[in-house]
Parts: sequence; C-alpha cells; structure tokens
Amino acid sequence: MTHVATEIASQPTCWRRAMALQPEGLPRTGERVAVIGCGTSLYMAQAYAVLREEAGLGETDAFAASEYPARRAYDRVLAITRSGTTTEVLAALARARAAGLPTTALTGDPATPIAGAADTVIDLSFADEQSVVQTRFASTGLVLLRTHLALTPPDLPRQAEAAVGTALPEALLAAHQFTFLGTGWTVGLAHEAALKLREAAGAWTESYPAMEYRHGPISVSGPGRVVWIFGEAPAGLVEQAAATGAEVWLGGIDPLADLVRAQRLAVALAEAQGLDPDQPRNLTRSIVLATP
Repeated sequence: MTHVATEIASQPTCWRRAMALQPEGLPRTGERVAVIGCGTSLYMAQAYAVLREEAGLGETDAFAASEYPARRAYDRVLAITRSGTTTEVLAALARARAAGLPTTALTGDPATPIAGAADTVIDLSFADEQSVVQTRFASTGLVLLRTHLALTPPDLPRQAEAAVGTALPEALLAAHQFTFLGTGWTVGLAHEAALKLREAAGAWTESYPAMEYRHGPISVSGPGRVVWIFGEAPAGLVEQAAATGAEVWLGGIDPLADLVRAQRLAVALAEAQGLDPDQPRNLTRSIVLATP
C-alpha cells in the first residue's frame, strides 16, 4: 500500500485527535484575520475563511502566501503549512511581524523554520505525511479550525470511516474528466479535490463555485465525464448537469468526509495508470526558493 493510501485511511483517527485539541493562538471572536497557505493549504484556508465569516466571528480573508497584502489592516495572520519550510509562507509571516501583527501557524513539523517565524505554533505532527501529496494534514487542520468554530459534526470521523471503507463507483473510476463544484466553504474543497486528481493522476480536472458552472464550464460536460458537487446543489443544477450526459455525484455526507472519497479516487486513478501517487512528477514536499 502506498504512503498516501495509508494516510488517507488514517484520517478518522487524526480528526478525532484534532477535535479534542484546544490550542492557544487561534483567532479570537471579532478579530480581522488573514489566513495564508500554498496549494492544498490555501484551499483549506479558503474553506475556513468562509466558515468563520458565516459564523459571524469576524472578517476573514484567505490568500496565497505570495499574495498576502501586508499593507492591509488585520488583527492576526494565520498560516497553514505542513512542512514549515515553504518560502512564501515564511516571507509572508515576516511581513506580518514587521507590521506588528500576531501570527499563528498550523504545521506538521514544528522543528523547522516556522518555529521562529510565527508567534504561536500549533503542532499537528501527528497528522504529518510521508507522501508528497497532502491529504490528512490539510483535512486535520481544517477539522481543528472547524471545531474551534463549533462547526464540526460530532460524527464526522465516523462519516470519514464510511468514506474510507465504501467501494468507489465504477462510473467515477471509468471517467476521463472531472468538474468539482462547491458553494460557500465547499468551494475550497472543490478546488482541493481537483488538485488531488491533477497531482496524483495527472487527470483533467476543473473546479468552480457551483453557480459558475452554467457560465461556460458546462460546455465540457458529457458522457464519460463527472460533475461532482460538494454539499447542497443549487436548484436545478443537478438536472442541468445530468442533461449533458455526465455522471453527477452528490456525496450525501459531510463535504469534508466526501473529500476523502475524492482523495481515494485520485490514488485509484493514478494506480490504474501505473503511476506512483506518493511521488507525482515535478512535485516536491515543500517549495524552498533560492535566496536572491
């Protein structure tokens, strides 16, 4: 079994542990917060930002770390970084500190430069990974953040266990194109699902806010293709997508647990092509840029 398959299957255990944590340094009610990350971590940041704002707990913006606007007024910067070494994240935290802002980082490896870059470091090393492809670290971080917002369903780990243990439908395994859609906080999950299939299997994937699907993306849907909707579908969208001949997938479980299925699909598609999902081409665990 690959490392990534083992890590995907371990998510229910990691999520239970995250749900029991009460770390210091997470955003307080009313704080204006910037959440930063790269790749998968950015998509988790996007999901969290929407959840926090919708809960009425304070304005929350998500940025790719390289695009963090240091001149904008925030009360705290929260970084999500599995490796603790990503150049753009460390640089963004340095800009935030220079502006006098409190900084917090979620990381899978606190024995890295992140320890000196953030005021508070939250250790999620129990969810760290050997695979280049991120799965359990990112989802565990989002579970921690959802729990801090009091928005994690108590049975979420059990739903993830079902997602791990249930066979993937043949229609998904046989498809050759995937469009992932979400609304609100699940837009970030849609982007992450698309990234997983691209990274692990080199699959043709797209991702959009669900209401944007009709504004162009629907043109690629058809037989042998999948439209995967995270969470509740906008009225009429399922019928319109199905009318193209595409397979429409509605998880019927918590969207984060449904993301586990997409992770498993990415691994299955990779293995069907003889690819190693632990070592995708052109990717490394962390992007560390040379100092000019």
